[in-house]
Amino acid sequence: MIFDVAIIGAGVVGCAVSYYLSQYELKTALLERENDVAMGASRANTAIIHGGYDPVPGTWMARLNVEGMRRCFELCEELDVECRKTGSYVIALEDEQTETLKILLEQGVANGCEGLEIIDGDACRAREPHLTEDVAAALWVPESGVINPWEFALAMAEVAVRNGVSFMPNTRVCDIAWEGDHYVIGAADTRESFEPLDRDAEPYAAAGSARGTGEQPTTGGERGKTMIRARYLINAAGVESDTIHNMVAPPSFEIVPTRGEYYLLDRTVGPLVKSVIFACPSAAGKGVTFSPTIHDNFLVGPNAEVIDDRDDTAVTRAALDDIARKACRMVPDFNPRTSIRNFAGVRANSTCGDFVIGKAAENFLDLAAIKSPGLTCAPAIARAALDILREDGWLSERKADWRGGRRVVRFKEIPEEERAAFVRDHPLYGRVICRCETITEGEIVASMKREIPPVSIDGVKRRAGTGMGRCQGGFCGPRVLGIIARESGRDPLSIEEDGAGSRVLVSETKKAVRRE
Repeated sequence: MIFDVAIIGAGVVGCAVSYYLSQYELKTALLERENDVAMGASRANTAIIHGGYDPVPGTWMARLNVEGMRRCFELCEELDVECRKTGSYVIALEDEQTETLKILLEQGVANGCEGLEIIDGDACRAREPHLTEDVAAALWVPESGVINPWEFALAMAEVAVRNGVSFMPNTRVCDIAWEGDHYVIGAADTRESFEPLDRDAEPYAAAGSARGTGEQPTTGGERGKTMIRARYLINAAGVESDTIHNMVAPPSFEIVPTRGEYYLLDRTVGPLVKSVIFACPSAAGKGVTFSPTIHDNFLVGPNAEVIDDRDDTAVTRAALDDIARKACRMVPDFNPRTSIRNFAGVRANSTCGDFVIGKAAENFLDLAAIKSPGLTCAPAIARAALDILREDGWLSERKADWRGGRRVVRFKEIPEEERAAFVRDHPLYGRVICRCETITEGEIVASMKREIPPVSIDGVKRRAGTGMGRCQGGFCGPRVLGIIARESGRDPLSIEEDGAGSRVLVSETKKAVRRE
């Protein structure tokens, strides 16, 4: 079996492409080296829908930001993804930084942003009273907002799988060869080894798996090799997008992996800010951001540290202290001790400074080097990809029976006067599993019956919201594990916390029987 299109990478861009391609009569595969969707930068970011003032006019980022922003809000409505339009401020803490605000305003207007205005420090503090008194001026961006980033990617992928796209997790691309009319992709099953890809080793291919249409890649040869065949390849591999590109075409860009670390604050700190607060950007980047989340927490960060290991998501004391110092200058009431979690993501910065979008070889399309505002731009990037496919003659017939849309039952959103009746009809929703977030057994079981069911405790977290509160899964984690085992029929010893190799239980202890 040969796929028409294979998308490499199930981050938010790959998921958006699969969502739109699922509307056409194409056999499409979505390949992902991890065991779930959105396991890279798409889940470890500031979760912001950017307004569009920051990219330099004329770049891909500038051309796609405003379109992507508007489409994000539309898709969130269609797919029942949590988001909120909050607006954002870029604050100047010195008078000379007001000149930067004027440049950003001009860029925003050129990029198609609406409603931008520069306000003075007093007006800004009147709207956001917890900001420092050092605010000299601010750029108000009304169309910005916050989103649940992994739910966004998951929702698009679920609709894609519902409409026939084959999702292939645990599939690490190791080799690509052009056979004249199609590509042969050698893919290793990442469940066989938890070691990162050795870029100096000879490439090989090993067994993989597919979910969706039920189509399986061709298996055979030594070491259980699997060959996935596709007529057209789309490279959406994030921090590995240069690696994938170089398997097909001469090197033309290089990913500069850049780690960003964060604080996640307990919601009990109160309403520190209502809108996203950006520091005035510099040559080093956008700087530290103070942002509300859709769960009413706050995210503080990130820093920007170039690293060698693209999988290194460790957090460091030095970086966190630096973030805290900069955040306190913006919001003096910030207390790092209110943090309930620290985490890091690795961004796909590159040597070209812009998105890399375009054909690099026969039937090979790069959607590469996608950094901020990549989350916001994802729907627009996908549409740009479809334009290229259309020009190449690949998008002729739409599916007459395509099924879009999605709705999720969130028990805590049901009005209290209606909950008793709902529980009578759906008893599993009467048992709360996650006390911090009021997530019920019914929601967890429902998440396991969706098009891409979770395979780990954190997979349930990303779908149902368990473990998102103050205890970070300390109470509900074991119960979630038990539900996964029961509903999937899996051995509890095989269930992982998150990615491959993160098993929670190591052995089974049998209860001793006392003999009288």
